[in-house]
Amino acid sequence: MTAVSPVFKPVSQMRLEPGSTVSIEDVSWEEFESILQELGEKRSLRVAYSKSTLKLMVPLPEHEKSKDLILDIVKILLKKTGRRYEAFGSTTFKRENTAGVEPDACFYIQNYQRMISRRRLEPNDPPPDLAIETDVTSKTTLDAYVAIAVPELWIYNSKKLRIYLLSNGHYIESDNSPNFPNSLLNQIIPATVERAWQVGTVQALEEFEGALDKSSF
Repeated sequence: MTAVSPVFKPVSQMRLEPGSTVSIEDVSWEEFESILQELGEKRSLRVAYSKSTLKLMVPLPEHEKSKDLILDIVKILLKKTGRRYEAFGSTTFKRENTAGVEPDACFYIQNYQRMISRRRLEPNDPPPDLAIETDVTSKTTLDAYVAIAVPELWIYNSKKLRIYLLSNGHYIESDNSPNFPNSLLNQIIPATVERAWQVGTVQALEEFEGALDKSSF
């Protein structure tokens, strides 16, 4: 009988359709770091790593539209409350030998001054104050965010926004955001995202901002 040898190909040669997800188990930290280097920074593929499992995901257009809209909403809210920030997009955040994750969007708010000059993360940099995920294609790996110690995580999925706050090493779901305590975000954001599918992104954001101007926000 002829022996059959396994064939190994670089992850960068994988061709995944939009909306696809792939999970690879038993991936060491060194292998994860090597895969990140192989994939490079200019890519549409998103990665998450936790408990020796690597997840690869290719976003759908639906995912990107929702993500960009929520990103714009956060910027409007921060501007209305007179706060400065640094947005770090889908930067790869890592805790060595434990986890790695790329949020759809993230913000430094309390720690924005410290991050103004950063072109690359440094080992002692804090995690972002707010991370955002839109789970159209796959489910967010909460364990990775716990390991990175992101204090506030938003997950938008199926017309719902869930707000998770880190407490004693695990996430608890909350109705309110400490960053925006006077806003009913779990109502406002889903309504604005759905409105964008009806009238377009620009008009939906204009209506959202107009409503803020008329409120006691």
